[in-house]
Amino acid sequence: TRTGAETVREWVKTCEMVNLIGATVDDARDIMIEGESGILAICPDDERPIYRKNESKLLWPNGAVSLVFTADAPERLRGKQHMRLWADEMASWRYGEAWDQAKFGLRLGAHPRAVITTTPRPVKNITDLVKDRATVVTRGTTYDNRANLAATFFDEIVKRYEGTRLGRQELNAEILLDVLGALW
Repeated sequence: TRTGAETVREWVKTCEMVNLIGATVDDARDIMIEGESGILAICPDDERPIYRKNESKLLWPNGAVSLVFTADAPERLRGKQHMRLWADEMASWRYGEAWDQAKFGLRLGAHPRAVITTTPRPVKNITDLVKDRATVVTRGTTYDNRANLAATFFDEIVKRYEGTRLGRQELNAEILLDVLGALW
């Protein structure tokens, strides 16, 4: 989340239209915008946007605008345009076509691009993105973030799932393409 928020903060300095898509409307608001690593928390006062919840948008001090969407309503992305786009937790989106609609709108500016922040799961959108030569994959593990996490989290959760299939996905950021129980 912090990576996505910081990326948006940098992008709005040179792009007037940087949009956001959360898995749900609550996720977009509670995590991407108002969360402890979200946009409002990481921006210094002179860069902090005004959040208009009822209009689902952020108004940045320099005039840039960020529209806020939910992947739960892919049809609302129809016709919307983006210069840049932050898509959060794409692996948990209920409707894969939300990414298709978002990509149709990623058409403004000299170099439209997106940042996708997600815990990896082997869903079609994620596996397709990883295979795409234009995609740059950056991974971070729970261990990389240890300084920001409670010691009890490591004592209870990490130790419990270390070395397990779920731990590989959730702690090590692996996309598990192997089929559980398969012999070959």
